[in-house]
Amino acid sequence: MNLRDFSTSLARGLRVITAFDRDNDEMTLSEVARRADMTRAAARRYLLTLCELGYVTGDGKYFRLTPRVLDLGFAFLTSMHIWERAQPFMEQLTEQVNESCSISVLDGSDIVYVARVPTKRIMSVALGIGSRLPAFCTSMGRVLLTSLRPAELDAFFAQTEFVARTPHTVTDPATLRGLIGEVQHNGYAVVDQELEVGLRSIAVPVRNQSGRILAAMNISGHAARTTVDDLRQRVLSPLLYAAEGIRSALP
Repeated sequence: MNLRDFSTSLARGLRVITAFDRDNDEMTLSEVARRADMTRAAARRYLLTLCELGYVTGDGKYFRLTPRVLDLGFAFLTSMHIWERAQPFMEQLTEQVNESCSISVLDGSDIVYVARVPTKRIMSVALGIGSRLPAFCTSMGRVLLTSLRPAELDAFFAQTEFVARTPHTVTDPATLRGLIGEVQHNGYAVVDQELEVGLRSIAVPVRNQSGRILAAMNISGHAARTTVDDLRQRVLSPLLYAAEGIRSALP
């Protein structure tokens, strides 16, 4: 992209928005400036602009995002009709296997949840639309990584910090490359307690009519009631069937 076409102001405004997260949902001007890596004067200017537009609110000391920020995410969701078409298949699958079903897309080094049908069982990982998780240690992430071209996959490995989430997390880059190759060959990914102790999941790609991977869909369950063999023998076939149903429903 030509640098003359790059909007620095827009980029900085987005940096201010993304400075807020679960652990920093309410911040002072100085805190926003530090997390967004800009001066207090610049942070103040962007915060006041976002306040005027309705995306941020403040009480004179602390600033926080407003629900209007959700419009930015829902613009993406509503522009991709796949999620509406996928919902009935996900609900049927969840009822059939009695485990939570999710769909995510790849964004940098993370996966982002764009659709989810949970069961009533409680997991310690609280997930919803917009939740982000590291791609390298999740079943959906490994499926999505198979869609990258070799140069893109090299960039992913160069830019990603592989931090162990549990004693089972695979962090060795060479081993991870091997696992991604296996996923590409097998057509599905199984992750056993790498994201959270006690959590197992299996994922398959969701493709469009031409075969391109649009997203990944998974079923996750607690290790106390779901073995790896159970995921392969009981869940994989219905999961693949649901993914094919979504593909057939796409225009």
